[in-house]
Order: sequence, then C-alpha cells, then structure tokens
Amino acid sequence: MSLATFSTRLFPTMRSQAMARFATPSSSFARFYGTKKYTEEHEWIDIDNGIATIGITDHAQGSLGEIVYVQSADLKDVEKGDTIGSVESVKAASDIYAPVSGKVIEVNEDVAANPSLLNDNPEGEGWLCKIQLSSDADVSNLLSEEAYKKLVEAQH
Repeated sequence: MSLATFSTRLFPTMRSQAMARFATPSSSFARFYGTKKYTEEHEWIDIDNGIATIGITDHAQGSLGEIVYVQSADLKDVEKGDTIGSVESVKAASDIYAPVSGKVIEVNEDVAANPSLLNDNPEGEGWLCKIQLSSDADVSNLLSEEAYKKLVEAQH
C-alpha cells in the first residue's frame, strides 16, 4: 500500500492528490525536500520541493541588535551571490545575498512592514523571500546545521 493510499484511508478529509505529491515529489529537487541549510554569511535557506525560503539566522539578528528597516528583494532572476535585500539595525546595516540561483517568486511583505519580526522569529515568520531554484548545484555547497554551529562557535 502506498503512502498516499494509506494516508487517504487514515485521513479521509485530506486530498489524496496532495498526499501523493508529498509522497512522491516529481521534480529533480526531491532529495532536497524539506532541507534546511546555512551560509557563511549567516543566512538560512529551507528548501521545499524546489522552492527555497531564505532569511537571516538567529545568530545574525542577535549580532545586529534591534532591526529597524528591511529592504526586500525584487521579483526577478538572481544568481548566487547577488544582493537580494538589506537589513538595518540600530548597530549596523547588512546586505542579504542570494545563497542560490533562481527566480525570486515571493517576498515577505510582513517583514518590510514590521522589521521586528526578524528579531522575534528570524527562522520562522521572519523569512525574507522565496526563490524557485534554477539548479540544485548551489545547494550542495551550503552548510549543514552542524557545520553552521561550528562556524558560529569558531567566530566567538
């Protein structure tokens, strides 16, 4: 019995089509389904079936202090390393760089309107933008959670 069939029987109110997609992602990004990675520039990236949600890490927001302004990304194609926004705090300003190449498909307007979301929940509601990945090659060079924690410890 497939996961989709089992789930349909267990949860009859859920759409079997949605469960089938979850159980068998059809894109080449399937192995990165639900994968969270980090950059050396203190950005996090959560990849969900070819869509990368990007934000700054809790460590980054703690270092910046009270965030007072967020410039959001434009809806456009970006290359890894391109500036996709900036964050200003009472202490400093910092650019945000695209950790992957692709097309910016969504921007979190709530963060621009309420920059304190980055302080309150930087790796949740404080996400900055979503990028449709153009290739999975960029993902392999990002840091795991363990590697990122070691990087942060080495910087202190």
